[in-house]
Amino acid sequence: MLGVTDQVIRHTKVLGQDVAFSVVGDGPPVVIGGWWCSHLSLNWEDAAFRDYVSRIAERHSVVRYDRPGTGASAPGGRAPTDLAEEVAVMAGILDVLSLAKVDLIGASSGAATAATYAAAHPDRVSHLILYGAFARGEGIAPEAARTTMLDAVSGHWGLGSRLLADVFVPGASNAEREEFAAFQRLSASPELARDSLSAAYRLDSSVALDELRVPTTVLHRRDDRAVPFALGVDVAKRVRHARFVALEGEDHFPWRGDRSAVADETLRALGHHVPQRSLPLGPQALTARELQVLKLVAEGLTDAQIGDALVLSPHTVHRHVANARIKLGVRSRAAAAAAVID
Repeated sequence: MLGVTDQVIRHTKVLGQDVAFSVVGDGPPVVIGGWWCSHLSLNWEDAAFRDYVSRIAERHSVVRYDRPGTGASAPGGRAPTDLAEEVAVMAGILDVLSLAKVDLIGASSGAATAATYAAAHPDRVSHLILYGAFARGEGIAPEAARTTMLDAVSGHWGLGSRLLADVFVPGASNAEREEFAAFQRLSASPELARDSLSAAYRLDSSVALDELRVPTTVLHRRDDRAVPFALGVDVAKRVRHARFVALEGEDHFPWRGDRSAVADETLRALGHHVPQRSLPLGPQALTARELQVLKLVAEGLTDAQIGDALVLSPHTVHRHVANARIKLGVRSRAAAAAAVID
């Protein structure tokens, strides 16, 4: 297998369509797939993404793939339109690589794919990790909001990709959001993006979650803007004996924000001993959102006013301030704000 810093993209045929895949690292295989929007080469150019995957690839062979018609897979293919087709693509990759036993990481819409495969083939899955998961896609947002997003994506992919960036990377700078919007447009055509997003909204893995009998860990960030925290709690309740881990943060993608915490919990879920990290103190330990909040605290804004400015609930603002106070080792919000200004 290739080292953790290397990546070679290969192609195979699954269900008669071209599928691009890569394998990095060495050790027991871990398969990550089913994202509605991914691109093997562009993702790998992102240092944060590469760092997150490399943590896992230090102990495992990490298999990733792009769905037909998307990312590095040959253009012109037809992306899966339902859960059965998503699972068939994942099964095809496992068969092509002759993987008899694997660990699965299902994130976001890919969680439904991984869970459904694991429920149908418990003898082939050692561990299942679900991150940012939901049981039913219709629960992600009200119907009107889902329709608005789909119309934006199909009507003006430039605008639609920026709207999705606001949801998926809320703590990013304007430049980072523009980069992610451009990434989405390079990963899929407007038609494929709309079809894939529409399919994600229709996903229903509730039956598979109820039937799961493999060791399962559910990870979810408390302030996830793309998939609400309550949906992750619901997933964990559906899976018998599931281990649930609540993570701090608002970014939907595991490689953004505190990616080390996500990687640590992922490795623990895969059966590895990972020492608990001591919390670093000082301004360098603050997240981008915590810095934003404290700067507004320094301007004299209340939690409600800060929430209005950053589109957050007052409760979420209060938690950001509390987390920042712990990291800075101070007792008051005023002292935390002063530490940032200093």
